[in-house]
Amino acid sequence: MKFFLDTGNIEEIRRINRLGLVDGVTTNPSIIAKEGRPFKDVIQEIASIVSGPVSAEVIGLSVEEMLQEARELAAWAPNVVIKLPLTENGLEATYRLSQEGIKTNVTLVFSAAQGLMAAKAGATYISPFIGRLDDIAVEGMKLIRDLKIILDNYRLDTEIIAASIRSIGHVEQAAIAGAHIATIPGSLLPTLWKHPLTDAGIDRFLKDWEKVPKA
Repeated sequence: MKFFLDTGNIEEIRRINRLGLVDGVTTNPSIIAKEGRPFKDVIQEIASIVSGPVSAEVIGLSVEEMLQEARELAAWAPNVVIKLPLTENGLEATYRLSQEGIKTNVTLVFSAAQGLMAAKAGATYISPFIGRLDDIAVEGMKLIRDLKIILDNYRLDTEIIAASIRSIGHVEQAAIAGAHIATIPGSLLPTLWKHPLTDAGIDRFLKDWEKVPKA
């Protein structure tokens, strides 16, 4: 499974990238707004740090607005991926961009049918939102499982990005379900390598080491 960081925080990205754990980065308007910097500056700096895909979202609602923004964003760096909403216009823009060789990430996917439509339109990635489905008492992980079966059935090249990740359990279950990627908040990802028994074990080893004769 690949790990994308769902953040625009440069220090978080640099820190976790040093561990070799950052395969890409996803952003959205809310994430960018937190940084208090121009959109282009943030995306270009992230793209210079991370060699993998960096998702940048369009804001326009019409097809032509989406296409115009997408082409501009794609020119910012070779690893920029265009993030588009799962709407009729978003699907048309996805298809047309795929014909131009521009990679896309179709976001706000909440059903298997939506994910299939995006894949058929040529999306490079689809982003089903696990946490938001869980919030309305719908099992988000079932969507991941269903999408994986559909993509495998028809040998579609689209990759699943498990999004709206809220917990370690979400990451583990998405990996078991076969999601290609999990996009994880920068504040959550460090909890994946932490465990109280690991800390306790280190503490005990250090205390025992103090008892070992040094000469």
